[in-house]
Amino acid sequence: MDRFQAMQVFTGVVDANSFSRAADNLGMPRATVTTTIQNLEALLQVRLLNRTTRRISLTPDGAAYYEHCARILGEVEETESSFRDVARGPKGRLRLDVPSTIGRLILIPRLCDFHCRYPDVDLVIGMGDRQVDLVREAVDCVIRVGELQDSTLVARRIGTFKALTCAAPEYLERYGVPNSIDDLQQHLAVHYFSSQTGRTIDWDFIVDGQSTPVKMRGSVSVNDGEAYVACGLQGFGLIQPPRYMVLPHLESGALQEVLPHISPSPMPISVAYMQNRHLSPKVRAFVDWVAELFGACPLLGGIEAGEGECKFSVKSGYNTLRTELDRANVAEQAGYRE
Repeated sequence: MDRFQAMQVFTGVVDANSFSRAADNLGMPRATVTTTIQNLEALLQVRLLNRTTRRISLTPDGAAYYEHCARILGEVEETESSFRDVARGPKGRLRLDVPSTIGRLILIPRLCDFHCRYPDVDLVIGMGDRQVDLVREAVDCVIRVGELQDSTLVARRIGTFKALTCAAPEYLERYGVPNSIDDLQQHLAVHYFSSQTGRTIDWDFIVDGQSTPVKMRGSVSVNDGEAYVACGLQGFGLIQPPRYMVLPHLESGALQEVLPHISPSPMPISVAYMQNRHLSPKVRAFVDWVAELFGACPLLGGIEAGEGECKFSVKSGYNTLRTELDRANVAEQAGYRE
C-alpha cells in the first residue's frame, strides 16, 4: 500500500466529510477510496472513522492521525512548492487562525483583494479568541494580539492594538463620568478573561510614560470580543475595547469615551508562523499582504493621520472599519486627526 497516497485519501475523506465527495475530488473510484481506508486501518490496527449510513466522524485515534497527516502533507507541499517556477505564484491550502473581531472586521471584507492577487491559494480561516497550537492543529499562520509567549514562533509585527475606555450613556448616568484613575474605584468594569489561562486581564494605563495597572470591580466576565462590547452596550460597566471595533458605536453615541487623556497600554499585533518550517510562498504571500493591509489603517498602528493622502476620521460619519479601509487611498479627505 502506498502510505503517502493513503494519507491523502484519508485527509480527503475527512475534509469532504464524505467518501463519495472525496472520491470525486481525488479522481478515484469510490470503491478504491473505501478499500484504501480499510487497508489503512488494518495497517495501523485502529479504527480511524465511525461510519453510518448518513455520516462519518473521526474517532479519537483518527483525529490524532489526521493532525499528523495534515502536517506531513503540508510540509511536503511546502517543500515541493519551493522548487517550482516562482513565476507561477503561490499555490495550495493555507490554514489560518485569527481573533474573531480581526477576522470579521478586517480580513473578511478584504479577502477579494487577496484572492485576486493569489487565486491559487485556498484559505481555511479559523476565528476565535483561543490560542491554537500550530503544530498539533496543523495551522500555518496566526494573527495574535499581545506579547508572544511561544518561543517556537517567528513573528512579524503588523500593527498595534489601540484601545480606549468607554461606556454606555445609561451606565454613566448611574455612576457618573470618571475624570481620573482614582475615580475608577467607584466604578464597575466588564471583565475579559483569557481562554488560555482562565485569568482575568487587569486594566493597564500609561501615566507619565509609565505602565499603571488598575484592578476593577465587576459582575460580568467574558472571553469573546463581541460579547465584551455587547456587555458594555448593555450598561454592565466600563470597557476597554480596540478603537477600530467600536467606531460605529462611538459615532452613534451608543458608547461614550471617558478618560481620553489617559490611554490604556497598547499591545502589539503580530502575524506568526513556526520557525522550524521553510517559509513557503503561500505563507510569505499572506504575511506580506496582511502587513500591507494593517499598515494602511492608523487605528491599527499604520499610517498616521495627516501623512500623505491618508486621513481618517472617527467623527466623519464612517459607519464601519470597512469604509475606513476602502477610503484609505482616497486623496484629500477631510476629517478628524488623532
